Amino acid sequence: MQPRRFTQLDVFADHALQGNALAVVLDGEGISDAAMLDFARWTNLSETTFLLPPTAEGAAGGADYRLRIFTPAGELAFAGHPTLGSCQAWLNAGGTPRQAQVVMQECAKGLVRIQRSTAADNAGPEGLAFAAPPLQRSEVPAGVQAQVLAALALQADDLVAAQWLNNGSRWMGLLLRHADVLPRAQPHAAALRALGVKAGLCAIHAPGNGSGDAEPVLEVRGITLTAHGIAEDPATGSLNASLAQWLSAAGHLALPYRVQQGAAMGRAGRMRLVADAQGQIWVQGRVHSVVTGQVVL
Repeated sequence: MQPRRFTQLDVFADHALQGNALAVVLDGEGISDAAMLDFARWTNLSETTFLLPPTAEGAAGGADYRLRIFTPAGELAFAGHPTLGSCQAWLNAGGTPRQAQVVMQECAKGLVRIQRSTAADNAGPEGLAFAAPPLQRSEVPAGVQAQVLAALALQADDLVAAQWLNNGSRWMGLLLRHADVLPRAQPHAAALRALGVKAGLCAIHAPGNGSGDAEPVLEVRGITLTAHGIAEDPATGSLNASLAQWLSAAGHLALPYRVQQGAAMGRAGRMRLVADAQGQIWVQGRVHSVVTGQVVL
């Protein structure tokens, strides 16, 4: 065991302490898988990450660093707020990318591009942005939809559409008819765990919804599975990446748009979804450093 650089950050929020907390161990070399998982359980955050040098294959592909992402229950192939938060932690610690405005992250999902200047659509910088990874999606059988709606205390006519979404993290995306439906959802932990479903609820606000923004706003709730039950996520990059890919491809919502998440738990998660000229979707958000120091691992 030895002292290692450590930081905690707040991701996807206009102001610190309103988004999604992340723990990052900057010197991840030499820590066993078991010790990584033990530390992730100890931090008790949704995700804890460990920065390492890229593998030979990753370096050949242009990776600047390698990231391992752990929940208290195990390792993830990809997750959004750990991607942006860990990138900012790496930059804050003096990391220098091979390309001036692009950081290339290696993770279990593969290589993920992160834009340092997020003017992917010339809208101006709004923090970092990661390229949404490839998405696998499929229809949700009607019977499963009914079971999940019941587990959320919602009715059939509350739902517009549903899809299985998997970009390294598997969600059931649920597009609801009105934004006022989201606060009515009351997740039943045992039922959702029995179904093995992480539920990504969303509803569209029309432009001119009082936010002062001309772009549409998507209201989102992310109901996650934990080692002991379920929890709600205040700002979920992987879910919002897959929602953007699904909703835009299906014609439900055009890019760019903004996301509000976390209201049900007293947070103000914020991000922006844009597409560049090649059709690549980017998830933009701000990252705030909150805690810096050392951890003995």
